[in-house]
Amino acid sequence: MTLISRQLPRIPLLPALAALVAALNWAGAQAPAAAPEATADLDLTDASVRYDAELDLLVFSVSVEGEVGGTLPTARGQLDGAPVLAYAFPTTLDPTAVGFGEVDGVLTLAVTAHPDFDDTPLWDEDGDGDYDDDGLTFHTHWVVLAPDDRVAGGLSVVEFDEGAGAVLPPTNPGMPMYMDSPGLSVVLDGATLRVLVPAGRVRGETEFSFDAVSAYLEVNTSDPARPLLGVYQVYEVLSGDLSLPYEVAPR
Repeated sequence: MTLISRQLPRIPLLPALAALVAALNWAGAQAPAAAPEATADLDLTDASVRYDAELDLLVFSVSVEGEVGGTLPTARGQLDGAPVLAYAFPTTLDPTAVGFGEVDGVLTLAVTAHPDFDDTPLWDEDGDGDYDDDGLTFHTHWVVLAPDDRVAGGLSVVEFDEGAGAVLPPTNPGMPMYMDSPGLSVVLDGATLRVLVPAGRVRGETEFSFDAVSAYLEVNTSDPARPLLGVYQVYEVLSGDLSLPYEVAPR
């Protein structure tokens, strides 16, 4: 496919994201046919990021009204249109903190499940010895999100032209967008999901702000008028306005 690279203006991204709330609310009422129904499993109740100085470890945590992972997308059987379900933490961390080059956007830790493909070739998340069958097991990505009016959810992962010299971490899955597959540990415990992030994996940055979101994304490989990976439905934004108001707390 021919990808469309979107030249994003240098704008204050946090206010721009906050301005998308009306669009996000609208998107929730316009659910794509492939999107899972909104359930208590996607109803966020709490989130935190705690720093354990003794272990030099950040613990990202989000809780839901139901059960984390209790709602999953249904396989489409192909990459084009493949559904992706995500619990995500937009942050004020600079994208360079995880090894991306200079790029406009919001660095987001996304915990995703998608049954149609595996985009973590270095990791065997389900421990069965096969590195290519883990798409439906919740796993981590760093992505850079930016406003995008081509999709109902108002956001997409920032893309680049192949061969353009974009700087990505060596653990990236080889797709022409600002995405990494860092292989961070994910712990599902009933209503709570936790991600263990060694502080060294964010260059020692332990003071930042964040938010929590549950969302449905979709892969697009056929329509040049839409992004490669866009947000099509936002189930909930914990803050209500995507203002990233929460701060890292000590253990």
